[in-house]
Amino acid sequence: MIFKKIEGNELYLYINGNLVYKRWIDTGQSKVFDVMAYDKYTHTSIGDLKYENQNGLIILNAILRLKSTEEGGRKTGIISVYRPKHVFEYTADGKIDQTYIGDIVFEDINEILPGEERRIIARFLIHQRIEEYLTKGALWWIHEGQNQIGEAEIL
Repeated sequence: MIFKKIEGNELYLYINGNLVYKRWIDTGQSKVFDVMAYDKYTHTSIGDLKYENQNGLIILNAILRLKSTEEGGRKTGIISVYRPKHVFEYTADGKIDQTYIGDIVFEDINEILPGEERRIIARFLIHQRIEEYLTKGALWWIHEGQNQIGEAEIL
C-alpha cells in the first residue's frame, strides 16, 4: 500500500506504513529513507531516460576514481548508468549532509573496476539545488549507503 501525505511544504511517501521518501516542495530537495522499497515502487528512473535526451538533466564530464577493495571500495566494478549516492559535502562531524540523484555513464567502456580511474559523464536531475557545487575542479564523493566507494572531479 502506497500513501502520499502533504503537510505544509513537505511531501511524505509511505509504503506499507513505513516512511520511505520525503521532499521539501519549495527547494526540490529530497531524502530517501528506504532505497530498496523506493526503487521497487518507483515507476520511472533516471536510467530509463535516453542518453540523447538532455531535457531535465544537468550533464557534465568528470574523472571518476573508484577506491580499491583494500581501501574499502567495492569488490566488483560498476557498469554504465550506475546510480550511486552523490555527496558534495559532509557535516562537521563527518556524516553525509545531503545526497543527490544522478547516474554515471561511460562512452567507450563497459565497466570500471575497483582501483581504476576513468573519464565519465555524470547526469543529475535538474530539480535539485545542486548548481552551487558544479564548478570546474570541484570534487564529489560516490557512496553506496554510508560506504564511500570513490570520488569524482568535474572537468
